[in-house]
Amino acid sequence: MKPIIRAENLSKQYRIGAARDASDTLREALAETLRSPFKGLRARRNADLKIWALRNINFEVMPGEVVGIIGHNGAGKSTLFKILARVTEPTGGRAELYGKVSSLLEVGTGFHPELTGRENVFLNGSILGMSRGEILRKFDEIVAFAEIEKFLDTPVKRYSSGMYMRLAFAVAAHLEPEILLVDEVLAVGDAAFQKKCLGKLGDAAREGRTVLFISHNMTAIQSMCKRVLWLSNGEIVEEAEPGSVVSDYLRAGAIVSTERIWNEIGTAPGNKKVRLHRACVRPVGGSPTDDMTIQTPLVLEFDYWNLEPGAHLSLSVHVYSEQGIVAFETFPVREPVWHGKPFPVGLFRSACYIPGGLLNDGVHRIALFLVKDQAQVLFTLNDAITFNVLDSVERRGNWHGKCTGVVRPDLEWETERLDEEAAPTLS
Repeated sequence: MKPIIRAENLSKQYRIGAARDASDTLREALAETLRSPFKGLRARRNADLKIWALRNINFEVMPGEVVGIIGHNGAGKSTLFKILARVTEPTGGRAELYGKVSSLLEVGTGFHPELTGRENVFLNGSILGMSRGEILRKFDEIVAFAEIEKFLDTPVKRYSSGMYMRLAFAVAAHLEPEILLVDEVLAVGDAAFQKKCLGKLGDAAREGRTVLFISHNMTAIQSMCKRVLWLSNGEIVEEAEPGSVVSDYLRAGAIVSTERIWNEIGTAPGNKKVRLHRACVRPVGGSPTDDMTIQTPLVLEFDYWNLEPGAHLSLSVHVYSEQGIVAFETFPVREPVWHGKPFPVGLFRSACYIPGGLLNDGVHRIALFLVKDQAQVLFTLNDAITFNVLDSVERRGNWHGKCTGVVRPDLEWETERLDEEAAPTLS
């Protein structure tokens, strides 16, 4: 089968510093020079600075494949898509695409604020390559998908940002190309609408369309894609199945911090009611610098100053996997001494014990919520601590793949023979 997308030594170089527009008049140029006499010198110096947004990119995509593109901001992902969408030309190499291409690079490009939602559906649909007949045929479906029926004849300048983006995505999502380029459009709307967007992209994949998908949502990347490219500094770092690439990417970007201490109460996280002094994860009986495996019992410790006499305090701890999924959350409802009692002013320590044989391997993040009266969140620290759980050779046995799941509990099994007679023979 012939690839539907092929990139060969694809490269893109940019020059730092904006060049003067050729349409500037002499008067404008002189005025600008007088306003900033050294700006021209800086611009000339910057004109010599060049960066490679992409360098020697090579890959192929087969018809019907869904391929994810991941990488930090500035890695070259959007530049790659702009070349594939023919928005910009490469500096070197070539990109071949066989089939009708539609791109969701900047959702809402082409909307006119003075026009109504109805008028913008036709305008934006035409810009994206849909015929008037195609727009008419899909109009009701687009409006229903965007959930803005009551405001359809209102100028979009009066829309909230969420309504505007929902309508824009709805138009773009109802294209019918052979190749669909999707650049981080899942920041659109609330969680329910994001789920609907993912479903629409999934429908496109099931219908046999080829989808290239940029996202920072690792859960969406792993659920939708069969293959992932990891870009860094304009080059492909890794190309493989999603679980492996996402895991390596998150590990590379994670900053492990198993203990954090704030000695100055005035600058410690918190507010006038409570301040955090220390957050720590360590093996039971060990130190924060010791290795932690999937079999290691762990203790989470949080030291905090209570600054309000008589406050009823408790903690809520969320443990996130390296995919950003909540593995579990826990509260001190079974704490035997202080739970439900008023706290005097002072320094307290709350500890939570995690048994060995529960967490999967990978980098984990702890989000801490300090709560008053079991209802009022006093403050939140989303990255209180991060720690790496290592795999265990003893638990792995002969299995050499990556175990799935946010947890990896060491559960007890037993097997017994139910039939004491000889095994029946198959005729």
